Amino acid sequence: MIEGKSIESGMRLRSHCIHIDNRALMSITGVKDVLSFNEQEVALITEAGELHVEGSELHMTKLNLDDGQVVIEGEVYALEYADSQESKGSLFSRMFR
Repeated sequence: MIEGKSIESGMRLRSHCIHIDNRALMSITGVKDVLSFNEQEVALITEAGELHVEGSELHMTKLNLDDGQVVIEGEVYALEYADSQESKGSLFSRMFR
């Protein structure tokens, strides 16, 4: 492995990590996508599943999906991981049961 890349595949290996300083500054790695964001909630897809961050005056001060990094500032009230989509099935599989 060289600088976070697998030699065999050339793909970037990502781990998921959350670091919070004083409930005011949150750094998240292993982010695949941003589902939604506003001043009260940020919804992300991470390597560990769907993550919802609740708070007030939330602002994404850094967003780099190529590196899988997000930095959120504001007062953090709660973090919650949603059930994985794999257990629910895709939208089409639920529609055609």
